[in-house]
Amino acid sequence: MSRTVVASETKTITIGFDQPFCVIGERINPTGRKKLAAEMIEGNFETVEKDALAQVAAGATMLDVNAGVTSVNPNESEPPLLRKTVELVQSLVDVPLSIDSSVPAALAAGLEVCKGRPLVNSVTGEEDRLEVILPLIKKYDVPVVAISNDETGISEDPDVRFEVAKKIVERAADHGIKPQDVVVDPLVMPIGAMGTAGQQVFKLVRRLREELHVNTTCGASNISFGLPHRHGINAAFLPMAISAGMTSAIMNPCRPQEMEMVRAANVLMGTDANCSDWIMTYRDHAPAKPAAGPVGPVAEAGAAPAAAGGRRRGGREARRRAG
Repeated sequence: MSRTVVASETKTITIGFDQPFCVIGERINPTGRKKLAAEMIEGNFETVEKDALAQVAAGATMLDVNAGVTSVNPNESEPPLLRKTVELVQSLVDVPLSIDSSVPAALAAGLEVCKGRPLVNSVTGEEDRLEVILPLIKKYDVPVVAISNDETGISEDPDVRFEVAKKIVERAADHGIKPQDVVVDPLVMPIGAMGTAGQQVFKLVRRLREELHVNTTCGASNISFGLPHRHGINAAFLPMAISAGMTSAIMNPCRPQEMEMVRAANVLMGTDANCSDWIMTYRDHAPAKPAAGPVGPVAEAGAAPAAAGGRRRGGREARRRAG
């Protein structure tokens, strides 16, 4: 069994096939969040603090920490910002961190101040990235996320993505990095753009587990990109990926629907012993009640299906009475 050990100063977590699914909270990331990016540039970390605490309270196993704000020169601005963000987050919560950056100097800055054994996100199959990132991983003796793309970009062929992952694992071994310290991201394609994206990733995760014996992760929300009601797709995707062998995901733990599916998958996969986590989380859970009163044009989107059903039933009743 491949076991990837990550740790904070006080807590150790194991990512593995026989372990509960590792939820890596994605919220501390200014990419696509203009307000958060502006706050971080100004030195305002209120949202970072709130997101850190909220994600752990919602059940995150780890937190991903990214400080990639838009800047003229990220090589100069990102390292000190990531360093400060890592220091702040680890002072607030006791879960292990994933240090996330495409800037090697920022990864080094984060590793210098991060306590425990963080996960580094990430290295790709590009030669220049391998030569810079892998020595850093060896120096700090930490695990790394290996993203299955290289100089040719992201292939739509899952076999090509597998070969890129294999190359990274082999190159890591050349640096003395064990396979259990390489967590492969097979790259989840949007199902709205590629109808076989789900089938592809499930097959690829099985191969990574059976042939390379590595743990895996992904950006779970990629699967639903561009679609309406994305969290429904995400919630269905997660337990299917877990059953295929995926052992972690970078996701939003503050979405109850998605976390419920993860916890249910842990029960069904036998990694929640005696259903303990499920019982402790949901024993006092009361299902949400439907909103009372008439539903008009300004009703929330979530109420629309029930309202539509009501109108259809009303129409049938009216036709019966007319008959």
